[in-house]
Amino acid sequence: MMSSSSMKHSAVIILILNSLCTFSHVVHEFITIAGCSNKDNTVVQVEVDGDEILYTDFEKEEFVFTVPKFVMSDPTEATKEMAEYRNAKKYQRACPPAVLLFTEEERHPPEQKDAPETMVYAADEVQLGVENTLICFVNHFYPPFIEVTWTKNGQTVTEGVSLGRYYPNNELTFHQLSTLTFTPDVGDIYSCTVEHLSLERPDTKFWEPDFSHQSHGPDILCWLGLTFAFLGVAAGTFLFVKGHHVRG
Repeated sequence: MMSSSSMKHSAVIILILNSLCTFSHVVHEFITIAGCSNKDNTVVQVEVDGDEILYTDFEKEEFVFTVPKFVMSDPTEATKEMAEYRNAKKYQRACPPAVLLFTEEERHPPEQKDAPETMVYAADEVQLGVENTLICFVNHFYPPFIEVTWTKNGQTVTEGVSLGRYYPNNELTFHQLSTLTFTPDVGDIYSCTVEHLSLERPDTKFWEPDFSHQSHGPDILCWLGLTFAFLGVAAGTFLFVKGHHVRG
């Protein structure tokens, strides 16, 4: 937690240690709170069920009990194992390096990183030997910088490659397109590899043309034409034979 004023800035760290203890078959929640700051003062206090029962006076090297007598007649007995002064000294020694580390992190906070989601698809219906465009769509990444590499059958491709500018999404991430102009052929395998700060290793998506759903319209029309031609010949032969028998 950081606290600041118009004139000075100070760093404050709050360490909370939680534990449960049972007294007279009743479970109580003990919380030790250690407060550190860059002003060279450490505060350690203990709470039971949300109420402070003691704090540490490091100058006098002792605990100061704040719990009323009617609530806890002998707080030293209840807290002797949990609130030993030596533990408070441990917190005091740990405070300076913790404050230093916290201050450095606040001065240079780690940048948010969102990993990209990548998909590869063809812009138009894939037809054998017909020029087309592959699209590598990279989405939901931050910060807005990526590197995209294309390959064909394991070989890097640079010709016909383009990389568009990045555009923002509503959730404060970005998306970007890279395209590759290509002519599909049987057995070709393409890949789009994306590199980004959030990725431990480059993310590669593969794509290969699928001609199994290609239209068979011309073949069907040819087959239908041959079928009708055959039926026409058969019908003509039948009528010719029938007419010949009638005249006979």
